[in-house]
Amino acid sequence: MALTAIDRVPALVVIDLQEGIVAAHTDSQTTAAVKRATHLTAEFRRHGLSVILVNVTGRARGRTDAQRLGSSAALPASWADLIGELDVQPTDHLITKRRRSAFHDTGLDTLLRDLGATQIVLAGIATSSGVESTARSASDYGYHVVLATDAMSDPDADAHRHSIERVFPKLGETATVTEIIDMIEATR
Repeated sequence: MALTAIDRVPALVVIDLQEGIVAAHTDSQTTAAVKRATHLTAEFRRHGLSVILVNVTGRARGRTDAQRLGSSAALPASWADLIGELDVQPTDHLITKRRRSAFHDTGLDTLLRDLGATQIVLAGIATSSGVESTARSASDYGYHVVLATDAMSDPDADAHRHSIERVFPKLGETATVTEIIDMIEATR
């Protein structure tokens, strides 16, 4: 783990912890990751730090092999609702994305700049999809990126491991939720 600093103005960005996605992944890794992500969310709020909750309601229109394998049935009305465990607060910022990255056509970069954030801490589902895409974009935009590796999960264990071990060290700093909270405590 390589966390060296929590900036003066960090923001927590939680990816796709929503009813339809979390309900489809009931394995122990996902359950533990959701618990840690919601704990991290509560700690950011307790310290008066920005929390940005992201859900997804669509995907790019281009053809992919994966889309041919998936269902084309309509999604339930509550599919995109954030999970109750996040305990959404009036101070939270909500972003709805229609692509993998929370930055693409959402105003997230503008929001972060308006907040004065220079660093984002990422958690959520799926590690190799929404989280990784958002981390790549954050790095491209010049943010310091912290990846809360034990507060994310992926339905594909190999893809999860690849993102954490091979991709994330090139995009930012990795840390556990405990390490992040400890550093916040030490700097506030």
